[in-house]
Amino acid sequence: MAAPDTQNPMLSLVVAIAANGAIGKDNKLLWHLSDDLKYFKALTTGHTILMGSKTYESFPRRPLPNRFHLVLSRQANYDAENVKTVRSVEEALAALPLSGESFVIGGGQVFRMFLPYCQKAYITELKQSFDADTFFPELDRTEWALDNAGAWQTDSASGLEYRYAVYVRRTQNN
Repeated sequence: MAAPDTQNPMLSLVVAIAANGAIGKDNKLLWHLSDDLKYFKALTTGHTILMGSKTYESFPRRPLPNRFHLVLSRQANYDAENVKTVRSVEEALAALPLSGESFVIGGGQVFRMFLPYCQKAYITELKQSFDADTFFPELDRTEWALDNAGAWQTDSASGLEYRYAVYVRRTQNN
């Protein structure tokens, strides 16, 4: 993988996706995987996280501790305490730090908007499908390569099967 561009932020995404691409319904997560929440916390703590206002509003506790929050909202008067509100993709990209990794964390529209700018995707893949109203855009395998994937695990509380996978954007010369 190429060295990070010092002129552009290192932007990654982190998401859990059902087998049918589902990521949410009624502005809520579709499942509860305690280990996945710990994984999310370990990845994002100490970093900038970028999300839409609906995702931010869905947090039971706001803001998430030890992370800088960028919240994208089209509402001119949207303002949340202890976060930076941005109104466009360009404004969000300009607000990202140029060092370290920043994470897009949802929702569906925000993933679609920022996927072209992401270099890495941390995806918790579930074997099960869910009824949903929000879906993750499919990764184009000509642009993305599987870097590594863990073994499939079964969550003892829910019985759901999942694994952690990391995808990286292919360079233009591949």
